[in-house]
Amino acid sequence: MKLAIPDLISPSYFPAAAAVELGFFKEEGLDVSLELVFPVDNCYRQLRDGKIDFVGGSAHSALAAFPEWQGVKLLCAQGQGMYWFLVMHRDFGAKRGDLDVVKGRTIGAAPWVDMGLRRLLIAGGIEPERDKVTIGPVPGAFVGGSVNFGLAAAKALEERKIDGFWANGMGAEVAVRGGWGTLIIDVRRGDGPKRGFDFTMASVATTDALIARAPEAAAGAVRAIVKTHKALKADVNRATAIGRKLFPPAEAELIAELIRRDLPFYDATISAPFVAAMNDFARDVGALKGNIAYDQVVATQFSPLWKG
Repeated sequence: MKLAIPDLISPSYFPAAAAVELGFFKEEGLDVSLELVFPVDNCYRQLRDGKIDFVGGSAHSALAAFPEWQGVKLLCAQGQGMYWFLVMHRDFGAKRGDLDVVKGRTIGAAPWVDMGLRRLLIAGGIEPERDKVTIGPVPGAFVGGSVNFGLAAAKALEERKIDGFWANGMGAEVAVRGGWGTLIIDVRRGDGPKRGFDFTMASVATTDALIARAPEAAAGAVRAIVKTHKALKADVNRATAIGRKLFPPAEAELIAELIRRDLPFYDATISAPFVAAMNDFARDVGALKGNIAYDQVVATQFSPLWKG
């Protein structure tokens, strides 16, 4: 079986990667390999087309390949809350929380990830068109190929190819530690409009067809993520060993600290209020039309497994 994630050198989908590397899928009787497929909408298209079995990506992005949530289900969360960071070049002298810094600037963001930033800015009183905020691809990030987007964004910011980026925690950490980036918004930790927290989350998804065909495989995937959460909470330094296997040396030494910060959000639950808020967001950005019931989005038969 194959599990696709859209970014690897990152804390965003680390629980999914760690579940493979720590052997928790194998404990569940599942032979799962990790695939890097960029961008996230391509992950879901490959899921739809039967090329992969699970996606560990942003929950709302399932709508890229499964309109109106038809044919797909969220199995569990990798972590609670929208998990991307807005970082701007330090030369602008902006302070944390100052959204005005984006006016007239060019912000790099991946497809479908950019929706979260656009809506967050609007909720914060910034109108991208009126305020001349350009949100688009990062130069050097090969759309459609295998790219580690956060690191590509950090490099582009260093080289002044963009004014800022909206990307994962590793990209943010590299830019801030490198001295050329300033962290502006970290939604999970209270920056920006509060409603942004529930725009999306890192989840694990699969098809209705797989659930019907192999319900124990779907259940095993949920249990593997829950076991991974528990293992990393018990010893976050296990993240370093995984990073040394999967990441370049510098980023491998950063990952345990980034995961330590994320541990409070490690909860596999996908709640009804979250789904309602996410669907409101999806309608706002034109990705969804209907009012979709909770159990049409979430594979609720596996919810007893979320707490382990």
